Amino acid sequence: MPAALSAKNDVSDMRIQVDRQLCQGHGVCALEAPEVFEVGESEDGTYAEVQLLTETPDEALRSKVEAAVRFCPNRVLSIED
Repeated sequence: MPAALSAKNDVSDMRIQVDRQLCQGHGVCALEAPEVFEVGESEDGTYAEVQLLTETPDEALRSKVEAAVRFCPNRVLSIED
């Protein structure tokens, strides 16, 4: 199989959505998928919130991202395919 075809199979249509108004910065997502999420300060520096390292992670990270979504205490994460 040509390399271009095998690489295409790893391409993900997964897109992560975050409801920043509900995020309380617990950091569970960063524990589950540190390649995709980190917790940092809000833009005004008054509270912690999730920050996406990539909005469209590689398909190989799907199980980690799904765990982050599932275990988020405030249910602020979702996946769109």
